[in-house]
Amino acid sequence: MPAQVISGKEVASEIRGELKKKVEELKSKGIHPGLGVILVGEDPASVSYVTSKAKGCEELGIYEETIRLSADVSEEEVLNLIEKMNNDSKFSGILVQLPLPDHIDEEKVVNAITPEKDVDGFHPVNQGLLLRGEKCPLPCTAHGAQQMLMRSGNDPAGKHVVICGRSNIVGKPLAAMLMQKKEAANATVTVVHTGTKDPAHFTKQADILVAAMGKPQAITADMVKEGAVVIDVGVNRIEDPSKKKGFRLVGDVDYDAISEKASYITPVPGGVGPMTVTMLLYNTVESAELIANK
Repeated sequence: MPAQVISGKEVASEIRGELKKKVEELKSKGIHPGLGVILVGEDPASVSYVTSKAKGCEELGIYEETIRLSADVSEEEVLNLIEKMNNDSKFSGILVQLPLPDHIDEEKVVNAITPEKDVDGFHPVNQGLLLRGEKCPLPCTAHGAQQMLMRSGNDPAGKHVVICGRSNIVGKPLAAMLMQKKEAANATVTVVHTGTKDPAHFTKQADILVAAMGKPQAITADMVKEGAVVIDVGVNRIEDPSKKKGFRLVGDVDYDAISEKASYITPVPGGVGPMTVTMLLYNTVESAELIANK
């Protein structure tokens, strides 16, 4: 029987509905969530992503302000702007859209954001808190994948989760999240990567398989056990002359073949992708509440 599809659009819509009520509750108490976004340059993908965040904020009633800077802006100017936003109470969350131009040190910029306003969850303080299992803003894509598991009835507790990929954005934080002794976690986690000699040996053992390598259709049907839950984080362009744009989007798994073996699977597009912006909005609301209650 074909796998059940876990729709990121549907899960994101459900969470946004909950967030909208939460924002209304907070506002009634005088707490106003706000997101400050810094966009450097005019990279089309970054502009599109920032626009979707602004629309999400408007939908939920979150204050949003995007500050657009030219691509030749100095690193010092960006850092000074972050410092102002750190001290501005109308922003409960701050996001600097990555990537940045080569002359700006991304690590220095991320580290300049006050940890409690770091809605991307990339600050080293928050990464440390995550590993310890303490309260902090969670990296959005990893948190989105966790929410999709829970809301589709696939609690990772007691399951063997195999994560393909060890990036700081998805693989590492998701592994840290799912191994915690807490709700929506408590899994046995294996991470495979480019240094793993026989990845299929591990992927075939997975109750839950997460593909986050950034390689189109790298996970094939023979690497997945019957009945596994497959979460595909990858978004890749491959040439397709039949499409008007000359390409189509695919994930890191061979969707058509694996959907015949898996019990649940996420599509690309429309899977984990819509969750990333939603979890950023979630972090913005959570940060507002935490800051207000300090």
